[in-house]
Amino acid sequence: MSHSFDWVCKDVVKRLGKDLRPVKCRSDARKFRHFEILLKTPQSLFWKSEDTPVEYSLLQILEPNLPVPEPEVLDTIPLKHIVYQKLKGNVGVNAVAEGNVNTEYVQSYGYDIEVQCIGIPNSKLESLQNRKLLDKEPSFVKDYRMGRYSLYVVTEVFEVTKCEMKENITSADTTVDAAIAQVVTGQAQGQWERKTMDSVPIQKGTVVAYKKKRLVIENDTCVSFPSAILLFANAKKKNFLGMLPRVLRGSGPSDRSEICYSASTLIGPSSIRQLDWKISYISPIGRIEEPYHQDFKRLQNEVSQITQELAMLPKDVQEIVFSNLQSMLSNRENLNDLLSMLELDQLGHVDGPGGAILDQLQQDSIPPWIDLRNLLLYLLQALMVLNETQLNLLAQSMEKRLLLHQRELVKSILQPNFKYPWNIPFTLQPQLLAPLEGEGLTITYELLMECGLEMEPNNPRSTWDLEAKMPLSALYGSLSFLQQLVEA
Repeated sequence: MSHSFDWVCKDVVKRLGKDLRPVKCRSDARKFRHFEILLKTPQSLFWKSEDTPVEYSLLQILEPNLPVPEPEVLDTIPLKHIVYQKLKGNVGVNAVAEGNVNTEYVQSYGYDIEVQCIGIPNSKLESLQNRKLLDKEPSFVKDYRMGRYSLYVVTEVFEVTKCEMKENITSADTTVDAAIAQVVTGQAQGQWERKTMDSVPIQKGTVVAYKKKRLVIENDTCVSFPSAILLFANAKKKNFLGMLPRVLRGSGPSDRSEICYSASTLIGPSSIRQLDWKISYISPIGRIEEPYHQDFKRLQNEVSQITQELAMLPKDVQEIVFSNLQSMLSNRENLNDLLSMLELDQLGHVDGPGGAILDQLQQDSIPPWIDLRNLLLYLLQALMVLNETQLNLLAQSMEKRLLLHQRELVKSILQPNFKYPWNIPFTLQPQLLAPLEGEGLTITYELLMECGLEMEPNNPRSTWDLEAKMPLSALYGSLSFLQQLVEA
């Protein structure tokens, strides 16, 4: 695990409280300020989408009306986290392959920082409620009214006031001596070593985490009446008060479309297909089903549906998307910029690999029933769940054609453990480790460890951790999507 910027932000959130959100990208830290409006367009029910700043403040869309609430320093918190770990041992891969993998893995990293919580007390936030919107609405507000996504407002930020980073030193030394029977004839012998050193200074004033409240626009039935602004800490609050249809308690085909429309204001248009079959399906009496978020088959079906749609794209389009994504994976900021442009429908001319991908959205060769924009959003939101280290490892995996083997390994971890909310031991299947010898094995172990799994590169026995479920699910979706592009 590394102490990249997003790791520090996630660790701060983990220590300070689950109602916080980490800033994922250093270049976006300046965008998470008080009153900034964020949008969310989830493409999957199994991992969270990132908050995308629309680069508008709440105060910019309201009619001027003094006084404006002033942020206050609520708390100053010192935080320190220094890690040193050294793992060494021998793995026998002997189910399908016979041989040994000797690995020594050393890593040290950490931080010593002080953060200031600057927020707006609820009593002052109340002064913003029931204010009128400006007559001329920005495009994102109009799209919000159509139920395309949910809106939020930043109400607290956690800024760095002091920072001292410990240099990250990583060393991995793997010696392989294997005779792979039934899979590969011959022997593979060799040694691979990788050392990296880096430090990530975080400047004073950088926002590493934030709190948000749901922004709700309330409309009267007469369009000539003004709108009102409401803020809710409960993210489950509906977008349009009073607009959820009463037929939610009814039945019949006419009700179903209205239910889907209302649901789209909560979780986004791309999930309507999943909701559609969920609403249509009624479990047989007496049958006990796993809750939706605990059923791996539903994640598998969701990913399968996406990859099947992706496979219907022209081969040249898939190849262009693959090659340009591969060149972008090592730059999280570029991926985040591409995601923001897709979410905000800012599809103008852009240079570089991101522009080449956006150009494919305009191609006449794409069948009209395939929504390439939503496919790309699905992948990019999955990739944004991963950290910078994982994206770099994923780029290496694409180059070395490890994706298929990694996907099957991740599937073998998720499938039996998906429903368990507690830590339980599991064993990696040797036949799935066999093709990932040498450097490929080290890359794969690092990918999995960065998800939060308790495991050692020299031991096939590992521990399932519930916190690893979402990043592992996103990794499974990313690997499946990218593997389909490889096969094009």
